Amino acid sequence: MDKYPERKPNRLREYDYSQSGYYYVTICVQNRRFIFGDISNNKMITSQYGDIAKNSWLDLPNHYKNIQLDVFVIMPNHIHGIIIINNPVGNRPACSVNKNNNLSVIVGSYKSTVTKQINRMNNVVFRWQKSFHDHIIRTTDSLKNIREYIENNPINWNNDENNPVNYKVTVQAGLNPIV
Repeated sequence: MDKYPERKPNRLREYDYSQSGYYYVTICVQNRRFIFGDISNNKMITSQYGDIAKNSWLDLPNHYKNIQLDVFVIMPNHIHGIIIINNPVGNRPACSVNKNNNLSVIVGSYKSTVTKQINRMNNVVFRWQKSFHDHIIRTTDSLKNIREYIENNPINWNNDENNPVNYKVTVQAGLNPIV
C-alpha cells in the first residue's frame, strides 16, 4: 500500500515532447509567492530575482540549439512563455525521444538554473512549484490567442488566478530565509 496518492500525469502519455512544435508553458513559484517583482501601472517591474528569471529564459537557446523563444512574460510569481522546438525528423530516430532536447528537460534546466542563481544570493532558499503547465499549440488561431494572453498578462493582473488577492495562501514557501 502506497503512502501517497498517485499523481495525475502532467504530460500526454504518448506524445513526443521533443518533436518540432510550439509549446506554451507556465511555471509557478512554490505557493505562488511574489518574488519576481510587482505590477505597476499595468507593467511588470522585475526585482533582482525577476531579472535572473528573465535572463535565464533568454539564455535557453544558447544551451539548446534546437529551440527558439517566442513571446514570454515574467510575472510576480510565475512566468508564461512559448518555446519553439525545431527537430527535423531526419535528425533524430523516429521512435525515440531526444532526451536532451525535450520540453521537460528544457524547462527543468531553466528551473534549476534560476534556483541555483537565486539561492546564491542574500541567504535565501527559493523553490518552484513542482512540474509546470504546458499546452501544445496546434493552430495559428491558438498561437495568436496565447501570444495575446501572454502580452496582456500584466494588464490583466487584477483578475489573474495567480494574483494573491484572488486566492488564499496558507503555507509560506517560495523564498524563505535559510535557518
